[in-house]
Amino acid sequence: MKVKRHAKILELISNQQINTQEELQAELSKNGFHVTQATVSRDIKELRLIKSLSSDGGYYYTTQQKEKKNDLSFKFHTIFSESVNSVDYAQNLVVIKCYTGMANAACAALDSIQWDGVMGTIAGDDTILLIMRNEKLAENIIKDLNKLIH
Repeated sequence: MKVKRHAKILELISNQQINTQEELQAELSKNGFHVTQATVSRDIKELRLIKSLSSDGGYYYTTQQKEKKNDLSFKFHTIFSESVNSVDYAQNLVVIKCYTGMANAACAALDSIQWDGVMGTIAGDDTILLIMRNEKLAENIIKDLNKLIH
């Protein structure tokens, strides 16, 4: 029950701004989790939720994942721009040419970003193959990736 409640809390705070423990308790109750304020307080501590400043000057619960995502994004940009020579596509297949020995690192960095439409990746020594859901998504990712290497 606790795992499901924690998952629901993370879902709630990612979909709406929850400012207080009482608001979180009410939202949990609406979703079938009838808990005390003390339980909500423990859950907040266990999930390591923090309060972030909103645009209206208030504070709301959030996770530190946003900061981690930004950190991953920075690492991806650095690794990708230093490793890749060229990017091209044919239909829904994207081919990324890298410096010798750099494809695995660039592919791991690419995988960490979780791009929309990427079905899978395969890395060799100097080449990465991205399999996209369709040609339009392949064309879009090419534009984004080319901006990183130029």
